[in-house]
Amino acid sequence: MTIPETTSRGGGGVPQSQTATDEVKTALAGLVGDITETFQKQEERLNMLDRKSTFTQSRRPALATSAEAEAPHEKAFQAYVRTGEDDGLRGLNLEGKALSTAVAGDGGYLVDPQTSESVKSVLRGAASLRQAANVVSVEATTFDVLIDSTDVGAGWASETGSVSESGTPTIERISIPLHELNALPKASQRLLDDAAFDIEGWLAGRIADKFAQSEAAAFVSGNGVDKPTGFLSHPQIGNDAWAWGSLGYVITGDDGDFNNTNPADAIVDLVYALGAKYRANGTFVLNSKTAGAVRKIKDADGRFLWSDGLAAGEPARLLGYPVLIAEDMPDVVSDSFSIAFGDFGAGYTIAERPDLRILRDPFSAKPNVLFYATKRVGGDVSDFAAIKLLKFGIS
Repeated sequence: MTIPETTSRGGGGVPQSQTATDEVKTALAGLVGDITETFQKQEERLNMLDRKSTFTQSRRPALATSAEAEAPHEKAFQAYVRTGEDDGLRGLNLEGKALSTAVAGDGGYLVDPQTSESVKSVLRGAASLRQAANVVSVEATTFDVLIDSTDVGAGWASETGSVSESGTPTIERISIPLHELNALPKASQRLLDDAAFDIEGWLAGRIADKFAQSEAAAFVSGNGVDKPTGFLSHPQIGNDAWAWGSLGYVITGDDGDFNNTNPADAIVDLVYALGAKYRANGTFVLNSKTAGAVRKIKDADGRFLWSDGLAAGEPARLLGYPVLIAEDMPDVVSDSFSIAFGDFGAGYTIAERPDLRILRDPFSAKPNVLFYATKRVGGDVSDFAAIKLLKFGIS
């Protein structure tokens, strides 16, 4: 290793160590300048990208985070609906959490998750018993409800006395079969070829309207033949003689009308005909025409029995209990059961399969394309003690 000299050989001038130091300083200064310039250029480039990104986001809405996952389903479903091309559907790996059953082998396909959810939201928002009843999803052809319809016997005994056998409760099995609810809307092929046509919105709206109307009527008065059994289809009996398997009722005292002297008494009697354990969750069910007549009724102090909801979306209340307007309830006529009151969450059960199927048929109605949509649903009374009726009659 060579050690640099500290003095010049001529006896004068600048030392070589000082010259080397200056050269190193100059090189380091140049390197620092280059690094600083590089950092400045990188910072300017990042600032430009940030400004461009901010400007772009302000000009258009952000994309949904689930768009990438749902795009294959949506694209394949649109292709099937518009052209009948099912290759995309066959190649999809459907997620179990979005659709509960596999693709059927007979040509029917499950609706994509976005469209199926649109139909469900309309059904929940429709004026039907769904809003108050117990709705369950099943994977079988029937849904069985077990009800303990009787009580356990009990008695008093002394300290040394013998204990006799007490009554044993009886368990009732109520089987609710699922029936097929279907809709068959159609559209021309020319309309389907129009790229601006919202095929998902149209299909969901048409199916939802048909399903909502059909099932709402069946939940009230369906006869149970290839459709749900409505709660008004069961036998009705005076509440004083009520027995399991029938619905108890109270009377207004006038044929086809409220009592002229005390019209509010019948509604009060209806409320307290229901057991206390059900009354806490009670709901009135009646149609708009009957509701118009009830709104005019006042108590003995001149106060209206009816009160509107204080907040948006809150139901109106009658004697403090919520009111469900179901247009399929009968109008007020002679001996009609136009008002029902009860805990429908306990008293009526709606069972349905969670999947919705659609089959495209371009041949049966040319040049139109038919869309055969099906859903399986059932309903029946699950607790006969939880629902009471008001009869517009004298006996």
